[in-house]
Amino acid sequence: MTQNIDFHAFRIHNDAAGYRAGIETMSADALSPGEVLVKTAWSSVNYKDALAGTGKGRILRQFPLNGGIDVAGHVVASTDPTFREGDAVLCTGSGLSETRDGGYGEYIRLPAACTIPLPTGLSLRDSMIIGTAGFTAALGLLRMQDNRQSPALGPIAVTGASGGVGMLAIDIFSRAGYEVHAISGKADHFDFLRSLGASTCIDRHALAFSGKPVDSARFGGAMDNVGGTMLSGLLPLIGPYGNVAVCGNAGGAEFSSTVLPFIIRGASVLGIASAGSARDIRDEIWRRLASDWKPQHLGRIATGEVTLDELPGVFARMLDGHSFGRTVVRMEQRDPA
Repeated sequence: MTQNIDFHAFRIHNDAAGYRAGIETMSADALSPGEVLVKTAWSSVNYKDALAGTGKGRILRQFPLNGGIDVAGHVVASTDPTFREGDAVLCTGSGLSETRDGGYGEYIRLPAACTIPLPTGLSLRDSMIIGTAGFTAALGLLRMQDNRQSPALGPIAVTGASGGVGMLAIDIFSRAGYEVHAISGKADHFDFLRSLGASTCIDRHALAFSGKPVDSARFGGAMDNVGGTMLSGLLPLIGPYGNVAVCGNAGGAEFSSTVLPFIIRGASVLGIASAGSARDIRDEIWRRLASDWKPQHLGRIATGEVTLDELPGVFARMLDGHSFGRTVVRMEQRDPA
């Protein structure tokens, strides 16, 4: 597939000149290999993107690469007959901005195996408001329900509720019929979290754990974005046969527990690794996100919209803990200098 196209991209380097990132002009011929060439319309900003774009975290496994772990746009050309010119497609995770060029470019080349046709019921922009964050929340719900989680078991605690995954989890779980209790250290956001579907908001600073290996059951399950002492404290509060879906470590990578929540109450801890999800799972999740699990408050959750040039400022605010909601990246195709 030969395409003589020059375009702009937010490209990340790490070489003898040091770690650096910024807008560059590059050729489509230099993109990572794949069967599907896509003209990008939208991307999004995740914490992982901020770490990669600033060098504050070891995200990329090779250099140089374009940043951005999410992307959505229209097919320009494809050597795979599944996709035709003009098709609307998306991709999240799947090695983007880790082992291959990501979505922060006006064009991207994708393997057909990880290119998802945009499902009916979502716009390209909607899909990027959801992005990896919403996909992760929905994967947590899917895995919990595969392990017999149901609304009858009791409310779902969502930790880190003011973050992108947390907000979308509130919307998705409540849409799926669950009572959601949002746990956040940002009490000034509680009214907003209630507007997304949280029935109860809990200040994590005021949340006291007894230290007992098994305590009075308070939650039917949990979507945990925090890890660390939060996860340690939650496990004794999970009711019989409830599940804790673990997808983040904002509060630390280590946690402590006894076997008692597992052998007395039958609680389960489920690992949520969205980036490498199998294709059939991806298809199912995006089908659900466009239908019965579709978040109802995407307009509220999308609190920012930027261009490639504005990414560094967004990264800085995110790493300083000042970001709120989801920020989408609007591609503006320009004539390369």
